[in-house]
Amino acid sequence: MFIYRRCNCSDKETFNESIQANTSNLSDLLKLVAVPARLEILFLLEEKAHCVCDIEAHTKLSQSLTSHHLSDLAEAGLISRYKQGKFVHYKLTNKGQELTKNLKQLN
Repeated sequence: MFIYRRCNCSDKETFNESIQANTSNLSDLLKLVAVPARLEILFLLEEKAHCVCDIEAHTKLSQSLTSHHLSDLAEAGLISRYKQGKFVHYKLTNKGQELTKNLKQLN
């Protein structure tokens, strides 16, 4: 016979909202890095900052697809961009560095 016991959590709604927010954020991040090309870009930028043309050459992606991936990674706060002369360079943010470090530990 199954005996039903109620949870004695005092603040279930706040707790559930917090879990849902964390789950949603983590799910979005995992979807973002589930694309192999984006992972390749992250690991490439882990070594040093690169301009778009360097990233294209290393990943063998088209310029438009490279720019699209870079935009998505920047929007997620994993990379930042800065202009040097006429070239825009990309580098990992602290969040991006932490993510690549943690991903390597999973492998």
